Amino acid sequence: MQQKLTEGDLLKNGKLIEAGYSTKTVRHYNRNQIKGCKWKIKEWDYYIITDGKKAVALTIADNSYMSLVSASFIDFETPHFKTTSEIKFFTFGKLNLPASPEKGNIIYNSKRVQMSFEKSSEKRVLRCKFGNFWDKTDFKCEFTLNEFPQDQMTIATPFNKPHAFYYNTKINCMKAEGYCKVRGNLYKFDNNISLGTLDWGRGVWTYKNTWYWSSLQTRLDDGRTFGFNLGYGFGDTSAASENMLFVNGIAHKLDQVVFNIPQFKNGKDDFMSPWTLKDNEGRLNLSFVPIIDRKDITDIGVIASKQHQVFGKFSGEVILDDGSRIELVDKLGFAEKVYNKW
Repeated sequence: MQQKLTEGDLLKNGKLIEAGYSTKTVRHYNRNQIKGCKWKIKEWDYYIITDGKKAVALTIADNSYMSLVSASFIDFETPHFKTTSEIKFFTFGKLNLPASPEKGNIIYNSKRVQMSFEKSSEKRVLRCKFGNFWDKTDFKCEFTLNEFPQDQMTIATPFNKPHAFYYNTKINCMKAEGYCKVRGNLYKFDNNISLGTLDWGRGVWTYKNTWYWSSLQTRLDDGRTFGFNLGYGFGDTSAASENMLFVNGIAHKLDQVVFNIPQFKNGKDDFMSPWTLKDNEGRLNLSFVPIIDRKDITDIGVIASKQHQVFGKFSGEVILDDGSRIELVDKLGFAEKVYNKW
């Protein structure tokens, strides 16, 4: 049973009023209504732009005791990637991330990094200049996103702590165009091919958690856009999951999914061998062949993050709400497993 969110505030006395999902922003986030520990408030905006051959990912995150601003360039043909980040401590909301995924700009400036996400009703403009990004060369990019889809994935998820919650929106398959400059090379992103996805997260998190997330945005042979958002592993998702398919911007809701990650003989995950992803209703049956593991491992005892964002090719079949089927063959996306102590 998938419970849909109704209109209203997100929190009352610091607790989620309602758990569930929606395809629009109907519950309203207000940081001032949070009653949980201020050290555990996590807020971020993450964009990824892909054209099937390369990708750029941009992140601005305020995790209370530290902020993180990062840029990534991924080349799927070589393959190789580079991620560079700037961290500042004890920001506690000073980055002023907006309370809505549709409204509010973010402008971040330091001596090394200038990054901005600017929104209007017609478009989003993403800009970044990152000094000494790679081999003492700068990174620069600018993208315009438009043709926003009718539907999005939004979910309000409680944890097993009284004031802990996660409010998340994913907007898949926005039309994208722009460029990036990496190591002196200029890469253009054609607006007839390129697509952009937003991951917008706000909440009060528990100390230890593991999440699984997979996202895809592509164009089918008949010209339609197709995407999906799949995920699980944290919080109480008994009211609703975040699993959705998107065809030409229309959402098709799935129930529960599982990522079958191969393991080595010692029991550790073998991220670079083929995976499978399946749901519990026979509507999702995908194979996933990895190309590159954009991993980032940090472990300093009380704080740890083990991130494996694996990009690769998805093939298989999905079934829409009306029973129609879509076949995928070697469509680029990613699937990740992230463990945090934060």
